[in-house]
Amino acid sequence: MGHSHSRSSPAGLDLGHASNTPVLHRKRSAAFSALTLGCASAPYAASLPSYGDYPSREDRSSFSDRDEKRSFDPPPLYATSTTPDLVEDAAADAYKTFLKEYPQYQLTWILDALRRSDFSRLDRNGETYVDYMGASIYPASLVRVCNGFLLRNILGNTHSVSNTSRLSAACASEARQTVLSFFRAPPGYTVIFTANATGALKLVGESFPFGPGSAYVLGADSHNSVHGIRKFAVARGAEVCYIEATDVGGFDVADAKAVLIRNRPRGKGDAAPPSLFAMTGQSNISNSKNPLSMIEFAAAQGYCTLLDAAALAPTSVISLADTPVDAMAVSFYKMFGFPTGVGALVVKESFLARLERPWFAGGTVDVVQAPGQIVTMSTELHERFEDGTINFLNLPMITDGLRFLSAYLPFLPLRLSSLTRHLITSLSELRHDETDTPVAKILSRQPGNVVKTVGEQSDTGSVVALLFLFPSGQMIPNSFIEYAASRQNISLRTGCMCNPGGAAALLGLRDAMAALPCDATLRAFEQHMGRELGVVRISLGLASDFRDVWRVIQFAKTLADTAARTAMWEEWLGDRTGVAL
Repeated sequence: MGHSHSRSSPAGLDLGHASNTPVLHRKRSAAFSALTLGCASAPYAASLPSYGDYPSREDRSSFSDRDEKRSFDPPPLYATSTTPDLVEDAAADAYKTFLKEYPQYQLTWILDALRRSDFSRLDRNGETYVDYMGASIYPASLVRVCNGFLLRNILGNTHSVSNTSRLSAACASEARQTVLSFFRAPPGYTVIFTANATGALKLVGESFPFGPGSAYVLGADSHNSVHGIRKFAVARGAEVCYIEATDVGGFDVADAKAVLIRNRPRGKGDAAPPSLFAMTGQSNISNSKNPLSMIEFAAAQGYCTLLDAAALAPTSVISLADTPVDAMAVSFYKMFGFPTGVGALVVKESFLARLERPWFAGGTVDVVQAPGQIVTMSTELHERFEDGTINFLNLPMITDGLRFLSAYLPFLPLRLSSLTRHLITSLSELRHDETDTPVAKILSRQPGNVVKTVGEQSDTGSVVALLFLFPSGQMIPNSFIEYAASRQNISLRTGCMCNPGGAAALLGLRDAMAALPCDATLRAFEQHMGRELGVVRISLGLASDFRDVWRVIQFAKTLADTAARTAMWEEWLGDRTGVAL
């Protein structure tokens, strides 16, 4: 009738798998046992190790030759590269110049070692991967550890009490606890595993008790999965209220507070119609981070709160103890690349109790009368929201992946902030050879504060959204850029990134967006505007190093060279890829 066997770990089986049945003990490699900064068996480090500040660009005179030499011990990968199309001396010289500008980058040497040990296939294949907003790259050691675990063990459907099922249930429980620990969740939170962040957001949208008098407040610079919740709100009589995006994405705090106050729930306690504020932690197109303090402000106004952290979580520390949002959505493949098909809603149990699911399914119920109308939902709150069988074969990978990422996460803001700043500066300085006009126009928000120490957080992400320009100043079609980049083994992305509000803000198309007809199509919109819509997005992440940025800059330089650009253009047209024109 239900699946009561899966409600909790069986007696004698705890998260450490301490059981009299040997088959239930999950063995981990020594390498992963050492990476336990965020695992279930140990809380995430309350504080990060203290690293002395490196000299800023104002203090670069103190950056001695000995310090510069030390940065090449061991030498960076590109300095010993055998990639035939890379001018190694130019890359090494550029790196020395970069280090004089950003000497603190040397503190992230552990990520250079990681690049050589876990991501060597990037350089072996000559691939420059700069689409981390689309998906992170999976580390080789994570795949080996997870494959080894699957090959050594037998896992069964969690809706049973067999040994194989008990092992799966134990791994699922361990994964839940690891997620809670990684995000520093205080008591009262639980984890619902979904297919991705979109699935987590939909769970909230379809189950939230919207009604007449309710409001759904969100930012224009949000993913379509956040916009999509408005369909549920409107269908139940709620009002949808947008916070306008700034010219570089995100929202203005004063504007956001004004919208929240104007539409806050009216009434006292349970009599007030339930309203929801959904905030994007970091835009996947504009590079803007919205202040997490807005969650607390909205809650004080009477809103339930939802955080889309899909773009924020891969490179930023999130503490639910400091930001007690009601629910947060994440996708794990964006955090550490493997596996795909698993996301999570990290959610307060008190918030879950307010949600009303529109249906039930296998795995969510205890008793179903058939024929009849009686349904008793599972006593475990998270089980009520996990339809069918959870992705039990992949959940052990979530535990290992979070342990892996937690070891390197403190270094990422410093590394990526330095690389992003260098990339933006270099692209902004490029000029066409014949006209001395700009090659690129940076549209996304640029970093404000300079990150100098390990553990310090950046005020933006590591995304650069831009347009490449002809010598005349007109936009080079994004479809040509994507084609030309792929010919040079550069993986980037073009388009609106499933974020129409953010794209419209960056491209200055908010009025055109407001005037869209109800039967609008992208093709018709582009024909009306007379050009392709969207941006070129370059996003850095876990495995990024200086060489990736250097190769993107070299690619941009070919666009500044009339002869090289013309040759690529003719090849593009001849390959019929330029059909958009």
